[in-house]
Amino acid sequence: QVQLVESGGGLVQAGGSLRLSCAASGSTFSINSWGWYRQAPGKQRELVATINSGGGTNYAGSVEGRFTISRDNAKNTVYLQMNSLKPEDTAVYYCNAARIALRLGVPRVVTDYWGQGTQVTVSS
Repeated sequence: QVQLVESGGGLVQAGGSLRLSCAASGSTFSINSWGWYRQAPGKQRELVATINSGGGTNYAGSVEGRFTISRDNAKNTVYLQMNSLKPEDTAVYYCNAARIALRLGVPRVVTDYWGQGTQVTVSS
């Protein structure tokens, strides 16, 4: 089991910055992919950014160049630095930890864990 606790959300004006943190505990040795997702009211949860055990990152097009995901292995913490925030970034942000393995040559989520979410509100 892996436990995830997010922090750092809040209210910020458009153009401002926030840094989200996700502290992990438990059997983190099994995890090889970390990510941030978000869900706005009335919308489906969407991927924001991921980072794998090799340090490779992936971003949604809407946040590319504005958001940066990183990980401090010593602290077992994943961060999401969010700059140039826009009102459309308003959402509940969730941390995700996943074990991904190849099945018949296709990457599959074997197991994953979610944090409780942290609210980010960007005012115009």
